[in-house]
Amino acid sequence: MTNRKISFVRAINEALFIAMKKEKKVICFGLGVDDPMGTFGTTVGLQEEFGIERVFDMPTSENTLTGVSIGAGLAGYRSVISHLRVDFFLLAMDQLVNGAAKWHYMFGGKTSVPITIRLIVGRGWGQGPTHSQSLQSWFAHIPGLKVVMPSTAYNAKGLLIASIFDNNPVIFIEHRWLHNQIGYVPKNEYKIPLQKAKIVKKGNDITIVSISFMVVEAIKAINFLNQHKISCELIDLRTISPIDYLTINRSVKKTGRLLVLDTDNANVSVASEIVARISMNLFNFLKTAPKMIALPDVPTPSSFGLTKNFYPGSKEIVEKILKILKKSINTNKLSNSNDLHDVPGSWFKGPF
Repeated sequence: MTNRKISFVRAINEALFIAMKKEKKVICFGLGVDDPMGTFGTTVGLQEEFGIERVFDMPTSENTLTGVSIGAGLAGYRSVISHLRVDFFLLAMDQLVNGAAKWHYMFGGKTSVPITIRLIVGRGWGQGPTHSQSLQSWFAHIPGLKVVMPSTAYNAKGLLIASIFDNNPVIFIEHRWLHNQIGYVPKNEYKIPLQKAKIVKKGNDITIVSISFMVVEAIKAINFLNQHKISCELIDLRTISPIDYLTINRSVKKTGRLLVLDTDNANVSVASEIVARISMNLFNFLKTAPKMIALPDVPTPSSFGLTKNFYPGSKEIVEKILKILKKSINTNKLSNSNDLHDVPGSWFKGPF
């Protein structure tokens, strides 16, 4: 591992530079890719390096933008397209579900659509019900799609390179609160398999399965619980379709307990699916019923009066684990992420 530390945003930018230098048929386009801000900084410098023929802005027509990428894929190009927020992409669901995701299957594997669609989730700047949803379970439900949700700068670079060179469509979902995160990232090219979860921390008392920004909250909770002799095993899914059940199963067989963390609404979520699968397949290994933490099944609020009790964080994770283990610890000193509005901490400077 390198000792070089860069931001999540820079890691994505480096992945794009590497992919475009490696393969001339990799193109990058979408909303704001040539803007001075460069899609929150992730596409800065690409057009200057590779030209307007390979890096270009597009009109605000999500359905058309996605259709162009499908056509380019069929012509042998690998598109990386930006739709900014996941909410905007709903206008292109027909192109994705009935076009890109089905092509490889419908034509007997003789052709495919190698596109990577970057979407951004998470709250910020009072964006509320139509600008801060986490809809990853929609995409994970569709056969023919891979769905990636990196939690670190290292994962972001390796997973994005792997996504770009995958021969079928990949949904690459970034949480805006991770964009400023700093981590160790090698300068050279590397790929992370799109179907492999990572054991972030080993433990024996309970298995925590998490995705995206909830991995950050889980680590805070685990560090607190370690001080009280509670040992948690943390699995970062990284890819939510396909899900690495082999890694999850091994861990649950060891600990006998499971808590799944999600950034989506609880109903029909990735978390609820994992809880269901483990309950069906590993019932005899469980010491207690699996649990999950996700968002309430109501539209995303925007006012502080509502958001302060809407988003779970490390304190809620700790309290849930203590309940599962039937233990009591004073958690008053544990900070509550809901005390802040639209930012994960005072250090956060955007993007929103």
